[in-house]
Amino acid sequence: MKFFSSRPAQLAALIGLLSSIGVYSLREKFCVIDFDTWWHLKVGDWILQNAALPHTGILSRTAAQLPWVAYSWGYEVLLSLFYSWFGLVGIGILGTLLTISVAWAIYWMLRRLSQRFWPAFLLTGVVCAAFLFNGAPRPVFFSYILFCLVLALLFQSQRSARIQPLYWLPLIFLFWANLHIQFIYGLFTVGMFAVVHLTQQALAKLNFVPSYLLPSSLPSGRLLLILVACLAATFVGPNFYHPYLVVLAYTKAKFSYKVILELQPLPFRYFSNFIELFLAAAGFYVVGWNKRIDPFKLALLVAASIVSFRTMRDAWFICFSAAACIADFPAPADAPHRTDSWREMALVTAGVAILLLLAAPVVNFNARGLDRAISADYPVNAVNFLRHNGFSGPLYNNLNWGGFLMWYLPELPVAVDGRNDLYGDQLDELFYNSQSAMASYKTDPYLDEAGLVILESKLPLAKILTIDPRFRLVYHDDIATVYARQ
Repeated sequence: MKFFSSRPAQLAALIGLLSSIGVYSLREKFCVIDFDTWWHLKVGDWILQNAALPHTGILSRTAAQLPWVAYSWGYEVLLSLFYSWFGLVGIGILGTLLTISVAWAIYWMLRRLSQRFWPAFLLTGVVCAAFLFNGAPRPVFFSYILFCLVLALLFQSQRSARIQPLYWLPLIFLFWANLHIQFIYGLFTVGMFAVVHLTQQALAKLNFVPSYLLPSSLPSGRLLLILVACLAATFVGPNFYHPYLVVLAYTKAKFSYKVILELQPLPFRYFSNFIELFLAAAGFYVVGWNKRIDPFKLALLVAASIVSFRTMRDAWFICFSAAACIADFPAPADAPHRTDSWREMALVTAGVAILLLLAAPVVNFNARGLDRAISADYPVNAVNFLRHNGFSGPLYNNLNWGGFLMWYLPELPVAVDGRNDLYGDQLDELFYNSQSAMASYKTDPYLDEAGLVILESKLPLAKILTIDPRFRLVYHDDIATVYARQ
């Protein structure tokens, strides 16, 4: 027991956990396998080159005049800078830093709430196993990090009955609103926190104070001002109020939720799905175990469950919320409490950095390895063939490759890419049906006007076009099939 309570053992365990997560993210395919990485990179290039944000569907030939909001512009600029500094390795470095930062943010939140190392450490491992590697690093990783900060401040303020920790919230939302659109989840959580407390205080004035509920003790006036300041902070930035229009559009979308796997409900076919369910159940159990139920925690778990079990992409919402409720469970009075010093965190940072530097050659994390990984999943050879043989557009492509072709074949605007909010249900459905070789492909106007068609070889459309008199096959391999106009 003395070994586990010793600080060197705890720091070594934390270094091991963060290093393992970092090594996993260094794997040559993990950081470049996400189809959206490439359009984010190209948009970041455009922003830096033009010193402005785009307001229409740049780099697309079918949606170039449609309105579009670059709501992740902060991430896109950062990605572009890392690529300009380090090439392909820079994409991997940024992805690895973001992945480790998410794990560290989870640990920081749980350590701050529980004030005990091993519960925070073990719970961090469980939460990371539940969702962290379900997708490659994206702008949403900033939402993970900042939501941890928000939850920790809310829980600490409620526990201590002090409003001061919440003064940081507007600053957090100022950054968050310029990094990722899911700042709306954080704002919703803060709003729910304020509404619960204000409602309790209003009911208390009517002498309705149930003994089974934890009473509110935060000043209502300042709490409302903080909520208003958080909302105002989300308008500070080049996009102003436009991200809210995107949120409204997402609530009306239907087709994307039918065909995109990550937007569908949890299938409970993967081990991580059951970890999410376990965390949710444990969170409800801990909240209900207390003699006086915290209405905010209960409302948070209910809302997070509805969102997360409806959409796989949002599973993090219940994982973080439940883990925070579990960590905030009171420790025994004689339990040793200790915070992490900045020197210890610097030591952990140095240890993780050294281990990752040693591991990078072993997992083939270098420009050559990343180039091979990209060539195995994307039409690199097909595009090189086109460059050497002088084919011209307009270009028609499948959705998954749109972002990559933006970056690797920038001279030809793409027909479609991963920006579902730009194309909308009607265009998304048209392209999906066409690449599935449904009868409508014959009347697809964008395919009919195309001079060049690049498709994944496994797609039905790539096979059926061999008998289409409008096109002739000019290139084929196991990855890509290319047709040119007859």
